[in-house]
Amino acid sequence: MQEDFRLIVDLVLVFAVAACGGLLAALLKQPVLLGYIIGGMVVGPSGLRLIKELVQVETLAQFGVAFLLFALGVEFSLTELKKVKAIALGGGTLQIILTILITVLVCGVTGAWGTLPAKGVFLGSILSLSSTAVVLKCLMERNETETPHGQVMLGILVVQDLALGFMLAVLPALHQPGEAIGVAVVMALVKIGLFAAGAVVAGIWLIPPLLRLLASTESKELFLLGVVTICLGIALLTEYLGLSIEMGAFVAGLMISEVEYADETLTIVEPLRDIFASLFFVVIGMLIDPVFLWQNLELILGLVALVFVGKFLIITPLVKLFRYPLKTALIVGLGLAQIGEFSFVLASEGQALGLVSRRIYLLILGTTAVTLMLTPFVLRLVPFLFDFAESMPWLKPYLVDDQAHDFSEDLPQKNHIVVCGYGRLGKNLVKLLQQYQLPVVVIDQSESRIQQLRDAGIPYVYGNAVSLHVLETAGVSHAQGMAITLPDPASIRLCLKRSLEVCPELDTVVRATQDKNIELLYQLGAKEVVQPEFEASLEMATHLLIGVGLLPEMVQQKMQQIRQDHYLDLRPESSAAEVSKYLRKVTRDLNRRWYDLPADSPLIGMSLEEVNMRYLTGVSLMAIRRADGEEIDYPHNQTILLLGDRLLVVGSAEELTALVEFAEGKINISDEIEK
Repeated sequence: MQEDFRLIVDLVLVFAVAACGGLLAALLKQPVLLGYIIGGMVVGPSGLRLIKELVQVETLAQFGVAFLLFALGVEFSLTELKKVKAIALGGGTLQIILTILITVLVCGVTGAWGTLPAKGVFLGSILSLSSTAVVLKCLMERNETETPHGQVMLGILVVQDLALGFMLAVLPALHQPGEAIGVAVVMALVKIGLFAAGAVVAGIWLIPPLLRLLASTESKELFLLGVVTICLGIALLTEYLGLSIEMGAFVAGLMISEVEYADETLTIVEPLRDIFASLFFVVIGMLIDPVFLWQNLELILGLVALVFVGKFLIITPLVKLFRYPLKTALIVGLGLAQIGEFSFVLASEGQALGLVSRRIYLLILGTTAVTLMLTPFVLRLVPFLFDFAESMPWLKPYLVDDQAHDFSEDLPQKNHIVVCGYGRLGKNLVKLLQQYQLPVVVIDQSESRIQQLRDAGIPYVYGNAVSLHVLETAGVSHAQGMAITLPDPASIRLCLKRSLEVCPELDTVVRATQDKNIELLYQLGAKEVVQPEFEASLEMATHLLIGVGLLPEMVQQKMQQIRQDHYLDLRPESSAAEVSKYLRKVTRDLNRRWYDLPADSPLIGMSLEEVNMRYLTGVSLMAIRRADGEEIDYPHNQTILLLGDRLLVVGSAEELTALVEFAEGKINISDEIEK
């Protein structure tokens, strides 16, 4: 075999092992990036040693980091960054400084680095960074990038990524006298300032016309080449300035994010990002020496525990300091407790400069790798940990953010519309309602959005929309209707459930972020569930069908029928087992319970419409399991209750008690209906 083809063979091997490892991880219901890392361990220098051109593969893997941060910049945008600018800039900077100071202090007390404090600064810099790639991937898989904790994590990670360039610029001066370090810091700040000024100029006057020129050719190939050139060109410029490729790629994405072609750019770059990101994670696996990990297992596990606990104790109070709920602060603290992949870059530079020995370098590498591998598991465990903690009465008050932090003095008292969530959809909805002079109250827990509401003079309640106290403050019990436009599926379910606890007859319209949540939301009591993608399809189909000559009345009637059928014609088919499994999963946070219908219950033989269980007891019926084993998920109003039925219901403890009394005949059905 000719040597020229060795790199091609290595790349094929890397992509093959990434595909196999990712597939295995997916089949085991684990994050695919764990499969990439383990695959790298298998074929790397410490495994089967199948990769020969390791340096070239590692170099190509840098494209993965560049495209990841470029796509993040395009997606995140300056507008999004402004929403969390306080915690991102203030909290992110404080977190880095505190981590470095505490590390230097610990190293000084223990004498771990001798008489050179710079080594403590170096280790603190490594520990201060968290993993943008891993956290972003986990948030995207869980559809949590738009949640408060997701936005805070991304904001802090962006600041950390920007700080990496500063760290790399200062790093060579750490083993020199104090004056040299001061000069290096000043030079780094000057470089960053000049680059930032240039980026602003280019983002306003150079990049938009260039993208418009590329788009005017109507050639996808040229547009892709132009975008990739912009991304990598700016990344190389920052590398030349000593500010890292990663920083340049992210800034390049930010420059494009405010241009009208941002969505198209993201669409064509995503496949490149995913391919090279898998290559990057495989290379991380190649850097891990399983033998060294095994020989130093106790030490590395101790370091991993120290890192997780230490970073958690630094980050959580900082987030809480910026007036975020304790639950959000805890999730952010757990999510950012790992050491980031860019620490590999810093550690490699530190070893080359003589700041660390080979053994310390391998310990850093091993500890970082283990924290990266543990992070997806930690983030998956978070909901279960909170479910368990909130089940304890003495912990629940601390975790459930049930207070309204602030609210308008002129809140409407009755016949108003409550809008939960002031994102893009919420803003548009409020604007339309105000055109008809309808009184509106908005609930949101983002400080920046609350400030927008204050400036616009729109009545608001600053708090968590799933809190009963916040809902009562917003006057839900006397409201004419409610629209729930929250981004997080779990928050949507809880907000709907608790709103109907306050006012069972409330007219609620809910945005479904996923099509598999539609039936669940109807079952919980929503009067109308809107799925944005399906609605867009219906509106486009309506326009086209009327355009080809069909009667508008007939078309509108058909579209309305599809809505009344809960978009059943548009939803992908799911097996009964899949529906049942998903139902069990999503009702965990709603206090579910299986209840055996008593043999002498007066409800037997009645339809669900006649029973009217939600109105009379407050519980929502999610499924019925018949005596013969048949299971009916999301039963409709005409379903008859039979002898031997088991009911899957969700509700508060008081509501479940009311159901028991209701089913046992202790409450007269006809009397309750008359009331």
